[in-house]
Amino acid sequence: MHSVSVKDLKLNFGSVEVLQNLNIDINDGEFLVLLGSSGCGKSTLLNCIAGLLDITDGQIFIKGRNVTWAEPSERGIGMVFQSYALYPQMSVEGNLSFGLKNAKMPAAEIAKRVARAAEILQIEPLLKRKPAALSGGQRQRVAIGRALVRDVDVFLFDEPLSNLDAKLRADLRVELKQLHRQLKNTMIYVTHDQVEAMTLADRIAIMRAGKIQQLASPDEIYNRPVNKYVADFIGSPSMNFMTGKVGSKGLTLGKATLPLDGYKTDGNIPKGDVIVGIRPEHVATGNDVADAAFRTTVTADLLEPMGADTLVWTKFGGNELRLRMDGQAKVAEGQEIEIGLSADSMHLFDSQTEERL
Repeated sequence: MHSVSVKDLKLNFGSVEVLQNLNIDINDGEFLVLLGSSGCGKSTLLNCIAGLLDITDGQIFIKGRNVTWAEPSERGIGMVFQSYALYPQMSVEGNLSFGLKNAKMPAAEIAKRVARAAEILQIEPLLKRKPAALSGGQRQRVAIGRALVRDVDVFLFDEPLSNLDAKLRADLRVELKQLHRQLKNTMIYVTHDQVEAMTLADRIAIMRAGKIQQLASPDEIYNRPVNKYVADFIGSPSMNFMTGKVGSKGLTLGKATLPLDGYKTDGNIPKGDVIVGIRPEHVATGNDVADAAFRTTVTADLLEPMGADTLVWTKFGGNELRLRMDGQAKVAEGQEIEIGLSADSMHLFDSQTEERL
């Protein structure tokens, strides 16, 4: 039995279609990330699952129960928002226990649940403080704890880390992953940050204009993106794209022709114009060039040193090309660099539909 199932879901705001015939099954205990740019519908989908928005058509099931028209409090979910939404006049303990007291839960059970959540989230020393006396990371832990005490099967997270600074985001990301491993509950997480998605998710649903473009594991999405949009969205820095042409001798890029041996495809590649994608980290440099199917020399136009890596901006076949080199590599602007390209690390997309070939 799936933990959450969304069947043929539609949501319209007036004449505007926000979500279009969405179908998604989320497994029990799965960490699913809804990923996409602003306005793609990811938070809207989460709010539909939570019952905060009335859908136009379709059905929503949680643990096999049809909750399409059930109130949020009846759906067996816990939700964590981007804003901490804590009661400023209450202590941390009061914030954690407020919902349970409203549900008329016995005091002993409330104390037990609050203590358990505080222990898991390591906020026991903060229970008597008020939100104003907490840091951003501590407030977000309390917000997660407020969902945790409900002891539900499904947790919904709506960009919970976006208000935090970079280091704190990285720290809490690890804590969320450990929390999921410990609790084994189903978690649905909304973010526009691909790093969060790749590091947290069992599966990622990449959304665009109210539709799911690809639903797969992080590894599958990184290595076999279904279209140019997904390929461009995943990866930092983003994938290089060049115009090419498939012919009888292979792939032509500018004046160069590369053999297509080793290209991963489920069928024949049609001859004609294509969009060629290659990630900066898959452009061979240094000792790896010797193993590449095609080798050439380019000029380093611009360098971006990042410590462990150096990002080099250059040109190849009339197209802009970025490549990632070791951070300790001796390279300077204006220097010529030998690079290698191979079909097994490339992605070919139809020039019209932008679907993967």
